[in-house]
Amino acid sequence: MNTTTENTAKIKSFTDLIAWQEGHKLAVLMYQITRQFPREEIYSLVDQMRRAAVSITSNIAEGFGRQGYKEKVQFYYISHGSLTELKNQVLIAKDVGYLHNADFEKVMIQANTTHALLQGLIKKTKTFLITTKNKDL
Repeated sequence: MNTTTENTAKIKSFTDLIAWQEGHKLAVLMYQITRQFPREEIYSLVDQMRRAAVSITSNIAEGFGRQGYKEKVQFYYISHGSLTELKNQVLIAKDVGYLHNADFEKVMIQANTTHALLQGLIKKTKTFLITTKNKDL
């Protein structure tokens, strides 16, 4: 059987998307790591980091649920923006001493993995958008 057909057939839910799975790992990791941050950061940096991390997977899920490819891409780009926001916040947390180098490296590896997969998801979805437009001509 064709591998491409097998992979496509398996994607029935947003949770089947590898970009979502890796983003979910990143969100869980952020919750675990931010538990160690000072209590005075609970409603500032911790809250922002957690919201950005959750937004990554939430927008992938919402995009997956949309019918049109244009809408899907729009939500995947919003997810990309949240990922970039989280990377910025992780750098700030490291620079102010809340995040140790080992945790920083772990988070950045997971963030970069998620980033690469999200870029692939956007690129692939855009090919469907182009294909759909060409069929309409």
